[in-house]
Amino acid sequence: MRVLRRTLGTLLVLGTFGAAVSCTAARGDDARPGDDPPAALAPFERLLPAPASARAGGPGYAFGAGTVIRTATASGEEVRQLGELLAEQLRGPSGLPLPVVDGVGGDGIRLRLDEEAEGVGDEGYRLESAPDGITLTARTPAGLFHAGQTLRQLVPVAGPGIVPGGTVEDRPRFAYRGAMIDIARHFFTVEQVKRYVDQLAQYKVNTLHLHLTDDQGWRLAVDSWPRLAEHGGGSEVGGGPGGYWTKDEYRELVAYAGERYVDVVPEIDMPGHVNAALSSYAELNCDGKAPERYTGIKVGFSSLCVAKERTYEFVDDVLGELAELTPGRYLHIGGDEAHTTPAADYAAFMDRAQAVVGRHGKTVIAWHQLAAARPAGGAVLQYWGHDKTPAAEKAGVVAAAKAGHPVILSPADRLYLDMKYDATTKPGLAWAGHVPVERAYSWDPGAYLAGVPESAVLGVEAPLWTETIATRADWEYMAFPRVLGLAELGWSQAGSLGWDDYRRRLAAQGPRLDAQEVNFHRAPGVPWS
Repeated sequence: MRVLRRTLGTLLVLGTFGAAVSCTAARGDDARPGDDPPAALAPFERLLPAPASARAGGPGYAFGAGTVIRTATASGEEVRQLGELLAEQLRGPSGLPLPVVDGVGGDGIRLRLDEEAEGVGDEGYRLESAPDGITLTARTPAGLFHAGQTLRQLVPVAGPGIVPGGTVEDRPRFAYRGAMIDIARHFFTVEQVKRYVDQLAQYKVNTLHLHLTDDQGWRLAVDSWPRLAEHGGGSEVGGGPGGYWTKDEYRELVAYAGERYVDVVPEIDMPGHVNAALSSYAELNCDGKAPERYTGIKVGFSSLCVAKERTYEFVDDVLGELAELTPGRYLHIGGDEAHTTPAADYAAFMDRAQAVVGRHGKTVIAWHQLAAARPAGGAVLQYWGHDKTPAAEKAGVVAAAKAGHPVILSPADRLYLDMKYDATTKPGLAWAGHVPVERAYSWDPGAYLAGVPESAVLGVEAPLWTETIATRADWEYMAFPRVLGLAELGWSQAGSLGWDDYRRRLAAQGPRLDAQEVNFHRAPGVPWS
């Protein structure tokens, strides 16, 4: 297996598609008659996610040893730090110095904040490439960061060369573009998750949802309830040693993600999926007896004791400490598959849990089962149903959306990254069916749930559950390239979506993924070079 830890400079380089980088898969049956190889696509035609507008024109910019990155002192320290990060990302194996200097006058790569920039919104940008330099313009630092990620796809990966001339004007379709990693079923380190943050951020994914607790393990230290991590963190699926993050490690990840404009949304699943907590503290059980730790993959058998006041002290303590650690606006409280919690008890529990989130200054996200209870004002529902989900269950989500609750779409038969590609896939599950790359991409979030208008869709998220995922190699194989489809569905405008065009641009990402040593699935139907 490839090494897990990589330095930032090695991991982030890696612009795109230089002639010196080649993909190892043969085109073979992946190509169709008339397909152009990815290298034949014009540079602006390779961009992923597809930008709102890209116009090639005029001579390009000579990227080389004399290139500098320019930021204006008036733009503040945040833009200066953005310039430093972009320089590190662009240096790669070329060894180009790419110093960051003050002032946006002169040639080079210029980072400009313009609060009056038109047509880009809060996260969008304009990229202009001409012989005298490349200008990145945005209203916000987040927009400048996204502009820099687009530039990485235009800069020759192997070193000096021409960045094509032209203009890209871009903005996201949805505000929330997320991916989830489950570290509860199998434990993963902060360093491993940082790698995923880098992989996601370069494709403009802006949210990382962390599934921190489940029946199999509790993965975050909680000062007021220390046995949650010390005991509950000591197991995982299959009987492995498990593990947990300290608060400092969690803070480190949150800061790292924040520097890449990725918000962390932590999840403490409740009132079900709690065997690790019940095993850690007998007082959370209605009978006062702690069960053994659990290492299987069945769901729906555990529940906090809804009748005990001690349960709500636990909820308040845990969510309070988590809120203090998390600068983002959301806390996710799960709420799915609470099969042993009677409906009335479930609704009563979720009332109180949602109130706790509000008291700690955060907004609730919960799985869409919350619709069957009483969603608090402003609560966000995350829909994980699929084609065979009962109509009545979908109707509850539609009603909640019409009542003003935003919806995040994570349909299991489209965006669950742990679903097998096909019958030959070794890791993964298939309870929602097989999810090949084309199926994961070929749907419209704005029109997916009948009765839920696009205005009610906060965005999309691709979860990766880890019942069968224990290594980086399997994690990346299941996530890539499907998570790139998630990135495009969340960012690109509806008129830019289409499988035939996307699969060619996806193929053009192959050298980039190879250069970053990503263990990705070379999906059939994609003309990998």
